[in-house]
Amino acid sequence: MTTANHPLQHPFHSFYADHHGWLVHWLCRRLGCAHGAADLAHDTFLRLLGSREPLGLRELREPRAYLTTTANRLLIDRARRLCIEHAYLAELALATDRLDSHPSPEQILAAVEVLDQLCLALEGLAGKPRQAFLLHYLDGQTHAAIAAQLGVSTKMVQKYLVKALVHCHRALEA
Repeated sequence: MTTANHPLQHPFHSFYADHHGWLVHWLCRRLGCAHGAADLAHDTFLRLLGSREPLGLRELREPRAYLTTTANRLLIDRARRLCIEHAYLAELALATDRLDSHPSPEQILAAVEVLDQLCLALEGLAGKPRQAFLLHYLDGQTHAAIAAQLGVSTKMVQKYLVKALVHCHRALEA
């Protein structure tokens, strides 16, 4: 089937044409950067096009609300990735002060790519298991401290961590 005959092509094309400019403008006001807004708008439409649910674009009552919700989620994902990247770079700066040798640009890139893969793997995970994973493996908190922060038992924290590790393992294998 050619792209011209693809059943999703015409409704999606129309949806894109009707809302792309508005979304870029909306994102530009939020981000203060036209290039970042264009990139995020592109990612928003890609997320919609690649979603597992069939696109019932014609049935959407509030398409702009749907777009802003998707874009906001991508902004949150972006902020999380940036936070992890900044934490890594800060740790890297501390490590370089303590070490005589510095990591090569290739090693830095490889580490950032691994962190990006980890971010993507954690996206599909529920909130508390993801939070427990980040608190334990990135912040180095104990199970008891995480349990107190999440308001659950230490046994539940252990279950969250197992769930997160299994989820990441499956996501990284795919």
